[in-house]
Amino acid sequence: MAKKHVSFIIVPHGKTCSRTVSLSKRTVRALQAAAVVLVFLFAAVTADYVRIRLAGEDIRTLRALNEKQSREIALYQSSVGTLENQLKVLGEKASKLNVMAGIRSPDLLASAGYVGGLSSSQAPGGAPPPITSGQLQNVRQKAADIERNFDTLASFFQNKAAELATMPSIWPVRGWPSSGFGWRPDPFTGLQTFHYGLDIVAAFGSPVAATADGIVISAGFDRLLGNNVRILHGNGRTTIYGHFSKIMTRIGKKVVRGEIIGEVGSTGKSIGPHLHYEVRVNDKAVNPYLYILEE
Repeated sequence: MAKKHVSFIIVPHGKTCSRTVSLSKRTVRALQAAAVVLVFLFAAVTADYVRIRLAGEDIRTLRALNEKQSREIALYQSSVGTLENQLKVLGEKASKLNVMAGIRSPDLLASAGYVGGLSSSQAPGGAPPPITSGQLQNVRQKAADIERNFDTLASFFQNKAAELATMPSIWPVRGWPSSGFGWRPDPFTGLQTFHYGLDIVAAFGSPVAATADGIVISAGFDRLLGNNVRILHGNGRTTIYGHFSKIMTRIGKKVVRGEIIGEVGSTGKSIGPHLHYEVRVNDKAVNPYLYILEE
């Protein structure tokens, strides 16, 4: 019995001779099966490639969305931090106004959260800290407290323009505060002494202004304050200005807030050009910074 086979005649292009290739039917079926397998493998590889490409597009889309959300979160956290700082400034102004109005003492203001501001610490590496619901609630509560306090202050100060004019509320000179109110080492002896005012370093001859309306009750020289001026503002409030190089007012003169009363010098007990500034209430020294409303 003849063996079953399949013959292929190959005729090369441009030649007259031909070539015959004979394959058994079993071989042909094996080649057909191999071709089918290759087709399926190619289809599977193609499908997997398409799936990988699509997955890559999804990953890129998710990465872009994540970066956008990260930027938005960072901006949101920065906005909350800015709001906290603004509330801190408003709280400090409210505390000063409360002291001036006599509504609350500085200790009560501190316990109520007006002094010292809100927490806006940075996370390690300088990145903004995560915003918590408690922090947001704290910001809302602080804003509501300050708003209520300002409403109270607005009512209190209504129709008190004349009294406000006599309230020390501005910087007496433009300069650099070098020594505040309270205990400090004496610059001459090094011993701890109480400083009853605020020292502001400024250029020699800088103009010094009255910080509120009032009447000059003293304008002269003593060994500690050198050339100095005292102004009575009413309601027990007095301001003192020391170490002038030149006094530019006189006893009994009515002055208004911002009026120039002298020039910065270094007379009296002084180690350099500066202004010594005091605020007294019923002849008791108080922290002048509590009354300064300017930045």
